[in-house]
Amino acid sequence: MTGAWVLGISLAALPLLLLVIGAILQNRLAAALLRVEGAFSGIDVQLKRRHDLIPNLVEAVKGAMAHERTTLERAIEARRHASDSLRVATPTEPGDLPRREAELDGLVATILARVEAYPVLKTAANVLALQEELVTSENRVAFARHAYHDAVVRYNVLLRQVPSNLVASLLRYRAAAMLEWDRPTIEAVPSASIAAAVTAPEPRA
Repeated sequence: MTGAWVLGISLAALPLLLLVIGAILQNRLAAALLRVEGAFSGIDVQLKRRHDLIPNLVEAVKGAMAHERTTLERAIEARRHASDSLRVATPTEPGDLPRREAELDGLVATILARVEAYPVLKTAANVLALQEELVTSENRVAFARHAYHDAVVRYNVLLRQVPSNLVASLLRYRAAAMLEWDRPTIEAVPSASIAAAVTAPEPRA
């Protein structure tokens, strides 16, 4: 009689136990997803800042780089596409954001490489400052992507682990995507070069 009574109590408590376990797992999934979304917002902020530098760079070099007009126009167009892609991208649906960013990065690297062929730009304070800002921006984007990828790995592992995968499937949690694209290396400008450009006397008329 006692055994049956204990069994009855255990069976009655089982749904409550499962509910508690399910709530705990759901909270873990929700917290992991929030970390992914927060890290994605960090990338969003850094990419927007970087996008804002592109028109300034084109404006700074277009006078001397008249023969590079096609490349400059392509950079502005690539910046627009990347901004549009970033606006609608999410961790679970990044769309073509990686491809658009790769295109933009390649064009920016091309412009900065061709600046070397124009002595007037190599020593222009505004161009050097923009190059320095782009290097800093590239580092910030890389750091933000690293933090995002770390959060994605932790979240996606929960989606596959037992028993959290059962809750994730039931509540239709979706895997987050990595944001992988190759970034051309933008060489840092020595601070001495910037200082020399700023303090250099203007040529006399």
